Amino acid sequence: MRSGSDYLKSLNDGRQVFVNGERVADVSQHPAFREAARSVAQLYDIAAAPENRELMTFTSPTTGEPVLRAYQIPRTHADLRARRLFSEKWAEATFGLMGRSPDHVAGFFCGYAAVPSLMGSAGQKFADNVVSFYESARDQHLYLSYAIVPPQIDRSKPAHKQSDPTLHAGVVKETDGGIVIKGAQQVATGGALSDYIQLSCIHPLQPGDENYANCLVVPVSAPGVKLFPRRPFALLADNSFDYPLSSRFDESDCYVVFENVFVPWEHVFIYRNIELTRDQWFKTPSHLYGNHQAQVRYVTKLRFMMGLAQRMVEMIGSAALPPVQIAMGELAAFASIYEGMLLAQETDAPIINDVLWPSKVTLYSAMAMQSEFNGRMLEMIRELVSSSVISLPSSVTDFDNPEIAPYIERYMRSGSMDARSRTALVRLLWDFLGTEFGSRHQQYEKFYGGSSFVVKQNVYRSYDFKRATALADRALALPPLEGA
Repeated sequence: MRSGSDYLKSLNDGRQVFVNGERVADVSQHPAFREAARSVAQLYDIAAAPENRELMTFTSPTTGEPVLRAYQIPRTHADLRARRLFSEKWAEATFGLMGRSPDHVAGFFCGYAAVPSLMGSAGQKFADNVVSFYESARDQHLYLSYAIVPPQIDRSKPAHKQSDPTLHAGVVKETDGGIVIKGAQQVATGGALSDYIQLSCIHPLQPGDENYANCLVVPVSAPGVKLFPRRPFALLADNSFDYPLSSRFDESDCYVVFENVFVPWEHVFIYRNIELTRDQWFKTPSHLYGNHQAQVRYVTKLRFMMGLAQRMVEMIGSAALPPVQIAMGELAAFASIYEGMLLAQETDAPIINDVLWPSKVTLYSAMAMQSEFNGRMLEMIRELVSSSVISLPSSVTDFDNPEIAPYIERYMRSGSMDARSRTALVRLLWDFLGTEFGSRHQQYEKFYGGSSFVVKQNVYRSYDFKRATALADRALALPPLEGA
């Protein structure tokens, strides 16, 4: 098994990551990424712990060694449940705050390897390539991230009609040994912390966009790969008391620039094929597996949210008030609905050609509502906690000043907590709710599955309208009542 220390050592590989105008010498040591990298390392240590062997691993069919359940292709409902419990264990370690942990993109490659014939329809070598890479990633416990959204330069034009044809990441050269990629792609969440980046496109492509219609992987350290993260929130978190979440779990979202990056053929799975680039997500279970993991993570995050809200109303002393219980009950209903829909993705999952696919309509319904309900739940919590999140000492260092500490201890406590404990709880909630880290998470959940209309179209395409309209038609065909 890969250990956390193995993982951290692997990050010092010469990768090109740029922050504040400078190239990062070692991602595992830089304050922008260090603690997030350690959080990922903890996940590997959890998976490698002997007491977690059955929960976190299965036996590799190739090597006979234990490997991460994230790479298990489910054949039965019990297999999908085992994947859920694996991801839940990891999600609890990060409180559901690292959305692109190593088990996310692993699910997509499980989907590809489960139905390799799709990519093989363009040539058997592509099917062989994707299965071979999947097996390699599985047996080496690799952390994959992906960049599958074109840059927002001019969305009024397709990729091939941009002002420069190499703005979107695409093929610029083909050789006997592979292809060369040039251009940019987003949003590689966790890219600076991962081993490989998958480059593909989930946006609709048009005729003429063939150069951008690919699916491939490159090592993050490959020559010509450059990562430009948005401002890392960990740099602003000057201590872990005031920023308990920002300091540990900011996985960083990256723009990826491919500057004439060579990709050998064995790492190319779709090549200049618009139809397959579209179908890879939905004619294999890849999108379902990846987003099943995402829903496990989100349900865990909702459980964490509920725990924070309950501790806050207990601290304020309002937990017994009927209006507060009603609001908390509504929040609990939302969280329970999501958890029920997560479980339904397993129980309603069909088995197709010896491969289990999570329930499409249930999964996409949950994703469709996630973008709308998440903000509503956060707003409800803001109302419940009111001014408590802004009536705080300026920082943890205020407790060390003998001139003001007695006043803080006297006036900033609660009926059930001393001032320091109260401040720690409220800082935790504010980091979840209102800091830049918290605001990024709200934006992240709103657009997690893309624009909400896209996800709702997935629900429309997946819903059993044949059964529904049969009921409507049967009602229309009811005979008239005698004597009416």
